[in-house]
Amino acid sequence: MPDPIDFVQLRRQVQRSNGYQARAEIERILAPLRGDPKRLEPHGFKVYSQSDEDGIIEEIFRRLGVTTGRFVEIGVENGLECNSLYLIHKGWRGTWIEGNQAQRPAIEQKFGSILGRRLQVGFSWISVETINNVLKGLGVEDDLDFMSIDIDGNDIYILEALAIRPKVVCIEYNAKFPGNLVKQPVYNPEARWNGRDYMGSSLKAITGVAAAKGYRLVGTSIVGANAFFVREDLASEAFADDCSAEALYNPARYWLWSDHFVNIGHPADFGPYVDLMQD
Repeated sequence: MPDPIDFVQLRRQVQRSNGYQARAEIERILAPLRGDPKRLEPHGFKVYSQSDEDGIIEEIFRRLGVTTGRFVEIGVENGLECNSLYLIHKGWRGTWIEGNQAQRPAIEQKFGSILGRRLQVGFSWISVETINNVLKGLGVEDDLDFMSIDIDGNDIYILEALAIRPKVVCIEYNAKFPGNLVKQPVYNPEARWNGRDYMGSSLKAITGVAAAKGYRLVGTSIVGANAFFVREDLASEAFADDCSAEALYNPARYWLWSDHFVNIGHPADFGPYVDLMQD
């Protein structure tokens, strides 16, 4: 009689195999891009971000000569997987805005050591009608360095409605649509993502809105989730020569997130750190 199957061990082996294949695929994608020093993808890595956004954001600000600053991130869930927690570790200060009130206890418990000092959190449902008043109420001013928008639907409309002009904007796009297609959902202030692919605008649609507001597309994440824009008055020759959506589009590779970025270390957590306790 064969030995019983150890499903826990089998799962680990499958997970490890998938991780190796995902890493190999990432290297295959990056290989031709490494020859262009202006591309951002080779600089990507994850600390707390969903995939490679932490590294891309760091490289953008390195090219801009910004070492510390202020941020706003809209849509953080419990805060442990977002685009600004790594910035806090690097000395930044800022604001989170989360529309799901059910996340309040987790955020207040996990980040209590820095709340009111390095981080403030507003729990508000964000729409075109509310965004600027919410930001004003939280004391967010026009000299903001970084804004991240991830609300799974109305992102493009929030960008369009912004009264402030951050130096850098990170915004989620729907990579279902190729880089040459303009697509955006009809605005619905109560829109909520249902887990399907009706969940935001194409990269080209967002790039058009961003350009009208004075922003240049400088790159996208390798999994095809987030796009990065720099204000035109700050964007220099350090960024890609061809800044079109067609040139900088990355297709949907969400499996790289699940097979690589989710499983490259222990589950994310946060607690009091010595340096973050010092103002």
